[in-house]
Amino acid sequence: MKTAQWLTGICFLVLAPHFSTPSPAHADGSVTGQFVLDGAIPKPKILFEKGAAVKDSEICAPSDFISDELVVDAKTKGIQNIFIYMRRAPSGAKIAPSKKKELVFDQKACRFKPHAMFIRTDQTVLVKSDDPVAHNTHTFTLRNQAVNILVSPNQRDGIPLKNPVAEILPMPVKCDLHPHMRAYWLILDHPFATITDAKGRFEIKGLPAGDHEFRVWHERVGYVDRKFKVTIADGKTTALEAVKVPVATLTD
Repeated sequence: MKTAQWLTGICFLVLAPHFSTPSPAHADGSVTGQFVLDGAIPKPKILFEKGAAVKDSEICAPSDFISDELVVDAKTKGIQNIFIYMRRAPSGAKIAPSKKKELVFDQKACRFKPHAMFIRTDQTVLVKSDDPVAHNTHTFTLRNQAVNILVSPNQRDGIPLKNPVAEILPMPVKCDLHPHMRAYWLILDHPFATITDAKGRFEIKGLPAGDHEFRVWHERVGYVDRKFKVTIADGKTTALEAVKVPVATLTD
């Protein structure tokens, strides 16, 4: 409503008060799921047998060395170390700084631990070793500066590494002194990614409502799915049915 009032020859326009209705607040959603093997679980792949003539065999070959390329839970058939991630953060997503500023990348019994790692660009990787022999950590990044550092025996202080640029897919990390050692790092500038656990399960939080596309990647095949589609409801968790991955996809 608008009314006009005259006072000492000056016109004042008085506006009736207007109260707007606030837009409803939107809560972030999440997605959970599991990737399982469809078919018989392959026998573990032995890279070399106990006591094999490999470098530092007393540390690397006290028993048969089983490959960690494909790790499948015997009970659930869940596939470990599958990367699920968004190439870019979705529009409207809240990007908070990482709460954990340092991540540990260790070496034990001639294995990298963890084998698969998600790193944000604002995090520092501390490269350590719990072995009494020397290793080296050689990254093969595309967009970040690749490094090749010597890791002294029993290095527990940690050598800091930064990766300030997001990569497009998981990058290999190797030890040139022990060629069987390999791991993978996924480096992104947002938090919308994860890696499946020992039972093939995963969860990604903080997603805005809407339709989203994820990439699904495993070292044995590369992309399992380039356009893994998920619909997120406002403030709710989308629980997906188990996704079956044919055994031939990961073993051929």
